[in-house]
Parts: sequence; C-alpha cells; structure tokens
Amino acid sequence: MATVKRPDPYLGKTITAFEGGIITRIIDHPHDSSRVFAYEVTFYLRHPRVLAVAAQKPPLHFHPYQEEYIEVLEGRLAVEIEGVEHVLAPKDGELKVRPWCNHRLYSPVTDLKGEVKEEFDDGWNGEKTVFLLSGEDTDEMFRLDTVFFENWYAYQDLVVVKGEKIDLIQVMSMFDAGGSYLSLPSWIPFGRTVARGLGIVVGRWIGGLLGYQPFFQKWTTDWDLACDKMDMSIFHRRFADGGTIESGISSKYSELL
Repeated sequence: MATVKRPDPYLGKTITAFEGGIITRIIDHPHDSSRVFAYEVTFYLRHPRVLAVAAQKPPLHFHPYQEEYIEVLEGRLAVEIEGVEHVLAPKDGELKVRPWCNHRLYSPVTDLKGEVKEEFDDGWNGEKTVFLLSGEDTDEMFRLDTVFFENWYAYQDLVVVKGEKIDLIQVMSMFDAGGSYLSLPSWIPFGRTVARGLGIVVGRWIGGLLGYQPFFQKWTTDWDLACDKMDMSIFHRRFADGGTIESGISSKYSELL
C-alpha cells in the first residue's frame, strides 16, 4: 500500500536553477493524482548556463523503487534508456521509465552555438522544451520526491553557477536519499545490485560518517519531511536537527549556505 498523501507544501512552488535556464513548477498531475510528484519543467535551451553544460550528459542512473514518467508538451527532449537515445516530441505521449532501468534525460541542443541536432517538421525552433516529469508513489522513505529534487537542483547550481568542484560522495549521498543510484558499466556482472550497494555503503554509510548529508535546511521547503527521511538512518540522524554540522562536506559548504 502506498503512503497516505498529506498536504503538499510544494504545490504551486517554482524552483529556478541555472540562473533561470531551468524552471520547474510543482503541479498536480493532470491525469493521475496518485503520482508522488509532478513537475512542469522548462529548459531554455539557448540560455548560456544550459548551453554551457549541453554537451555534458548527466550521469546514467536508475530508480529501484519507482516508475518515472516523462511527457513532452513543447519542443524536444532527449532521453537515453539502456544505451538507446530517444528524442521525444509532444506526439509521442507519455514515456514510462521502469524501475531498475538505466536512463538519463538531457537537452537535444548539444553545442555552444545552440543549434538543434536536426530539422523538425513541426517548425520547432529549438528555443525551449517543456515537459511533464512525474513519479510513482512508494512506501520507501528514500525515494524520488520534491525534497530530493529541490536539493539536487541547488547542488547543481553550486557546481554550474558557483564553480564548486563536483563531489562524488555528495552526489551518491543525495541520490541514495532520493531512491536513485549511479549506473555502472554494462559489462560489470550484477551491475545494478552492485551499484545500489555502493550507493548505500558509500553515499549513506561512509558519507554519513564523514559528514555528508543528503538534504540541507536552507535548500529545503519541507524540512520536517527531510528530517523524517534522515531519521530513518542512523548515519543521517544527526543532521536532522540543525541542518548542518561542523565537519566534512557541511563545513565545506557552510559559507555558501
């Protein structure tokens, strides 16, 4: 049985990332109210911050507990699933990404000139892409939800906008708390099981001991929910009160937070 839905403090909120290059609006899903989250996401594909990272695809990852749903409303969106790239358009409807499926999504614009990868017959000019992103509900506390996305966007801003060097343990800590795990090369036996184990051991256990926390109070609207999630792990429990500690990654980010 899925968790009982409580009033959503995020509903109607807008999350801005990459200095306005990505705008995410939290909405009720128009067709399925059971989704644990639903976002209308806009990529401004010619925005300098978006163009600067367009050629760098995000990491392949998977979610063991939830299906994820993607539906393009305007423009095009590139989605790679198990090594195959799909360029989605509004006519394609909703794409379902099943649990444990390696995937990533990214801008179809891949060079600094802002040129689209091909000509499209509907006259799309490559200026922006708008799509719905939503996820299946689950009993798992460490799951894809807005607490995770809010912190993940904020962390990406530190890297892309403020120039912080990306920290793999911090990424693994956040991903684990968001029910997500970095994919390993396909030639590794039992790769998904190994990847999930690494995410838990490195991101949650070792990261927690070193002072890496998955959520930060300044970045989080629903801090009570974030604390409930962190209370589920003895390695995160100490972060649930003050939001930061004076060691590890938290002290590194203390001036930025």
